[in-house]
Amino acid sequence: MLLARSRPPSIRNGAAGAQRPRSRRAAPFAALALLVAPAALAEWVGEAIDLMGTRVSVELWHDDPAAGRALADMVLDDYRRIDRQMSTYRPDSPISRVNAEAAERPVEVDAELFALVGRALEMSAASGGAFDITYESIGYFYDFRARRRPTAEDIAARLDAIDYRHVILDPAASTIRFRAPGVRINLGGIAKGYAVERAAALLRERGVRHAVLSAGGDTRVLGDRRGRPWMIGIRHPRLEGEIVTRLPLVDEAVSTSGDYERFFEEDGKRYHHILNPRTGRPTEGVLSVTVIGPDATTTDGLSTSVFVLGPEAGLELIERFPGYEAVIVDAGGRLFYSSGLAPPDG
Repeated sequence: MLLARSRPPSIRNGAAGAQRPRSRRAAPFAALALLVAPAALAEWVGEAIDLMGTRVSVELWHDDPAAGRALADMVLDDYRRIDRQMSTYRPDSPISRVNAEAAERPVEVDAELFALVGRALEMSAASGGAFDITYESIGYFYDFRARRRPTAEDIAARLDAIDYRHVILDPAASTIRFRAPGVRINLGGIAKGYAVERAAALLRERGVRHAVLSAGGDTRVLGDRRGRPWMIGIRHPRLEGEIVTRLPLVDEAVSTSGDYERFFEEDGKRYHHILNPRTGRPTEGVLSVTVIGPDATTTDGLSTSVFVLGPEAGLELIERFPGYEAVIVDAGGRLFYSSGLAPPDG
């Protein structure tokens, strides 16, 4: 549910003030900043760890603090399990085995990985290929910590491998195969949203009614903060410590994709991790995209899709997903909103 909020101004002259955009629901945010400090009450329990190449966390309310801590540990264990399954940085993970073998033969995977790859391919089709897990066919050449990127020759030689239609799923056998050599997949654009959405479901099944779960740019909140909304701020894409706007969230998911998450600069050009599947190079024209909606797996995939598509085509895509809204900051610092977000007051 997205609570009432006022539409923020352009950020060209710095961060917006404390204005809150107004819409039909109440939503959440992760690559943003959680603006409410942890409560002092003993019943609020939680923890944060480094995982999935980012910071992941859980905070929940429970009448029994010991039971609450056990549930928080359960969530972190599930985050770790998903990372073991879906991290391309782990050579022994099932997805790494797919990348190593699927061009030669079908590779059997478990139902969870099979289903998430299927959802990723559905997002690819819906976005006209703007979301594409085969970006990894060139993406694995980028190392943002080492400031390494592929050469023009590397990209030219491998660009044809980026095409989600190269990924063939066999539901009867639960296998994945690739149509062409050189194809690799990476679920980084959807797996963190999936992780927090799954964690929310696990907690809900165990009677938890108030919680916030985050993994990098993806956040899922359960209920409210015991009578108050969860306040989450959208990070300013260029001014560290500043925010564009604040979102009061109740029982919603929110995902942000930004060119500031993993990047390096070289000769005045920013090389970041959100690649355009059509070029194999970092997407230009957008600084950040925030998507709000009822399911974090979907908001995660949509935020990447809209980032690649840009404001006009990206907002057209959002309109095809009822219950989802978006805020876009383009390279000129202008803000764009989906139709469910109201215009400024006055």
